[in-house]
Amino acid sequence: MSALSATALFRLGAADEAAAQSSSGPLVPALTASRPAPAAALTEAELIDGCLAGRALVQKQLYERYAPRMMAVCLRYAQTTFEAEDVLQEGFLTVFRTLGSFRRECPLEFWVRRVMINAALRQHRRNAPLVAVSDGDYPETLASEEFTFSSYAHAELLAIVQQLAPRYQLVFNLYAIEGYTHREIGDMLGISEGTSKSQYSRARVVLQNKLAKLERK
Repeated sequence: MSALSATALFRLGAADEAAAQSSSGPLVPALTASRPAPAAALTEAELIDGCLAGRALVQKQLYERYAPRMMAVCLRYAQTTFEAEDVLQEGFLTVFRTLGSFRRECPLEFWVRRVMINAALRQHRRNAPLVAVSDGDYPETLASEEFTFSSYAHAELLAIVQQLAPRYQLVFNLYAIEGYTHREIGDMLGISEGTSKSQYSRARVVLQNKLAKLERK
């Protein structure tokens, strides 16, 4: 991974849940409850088995347990809250539709997060032909590896990441936050490894410049 400050980088990742909880948050799907929810929180295995059995109350519990953190993930890949909510809803539909394919070889949250990222990538592919990006807005200068984001609030970083052109936003999130390699990102986005590296570096420069302007205000 790049030499970005680990503490700073994961202010966007590790602060996901807190950021989502501080917002109004997405609406919970309309799930009909025929009896009160159980007092004790279900285990991960119970959540999975209950959802696979088609139990609406358990589906509601799974949604409520993971939606805040997943909404924060979606916000980092979207240009607006509205777009993030669309990704979240599409992602959870996929979760409930394909939960039977989950092999339980990793925590359920990891798998749900990957589903959300894939939903964000699908939205990007749908919207890509509608978005014109000028490379003139993205300097060729490589980003300084000594620059860190540790002194900035999560809200400031999120707002600036959302201002990046979609393709740069995707590469930055996938590499800096999710930890994918540039080769993996290239495969996911249909670009070369070198293009992924270049777009990531340009995104860093833009972030650095925008944050520097905030400091001068």
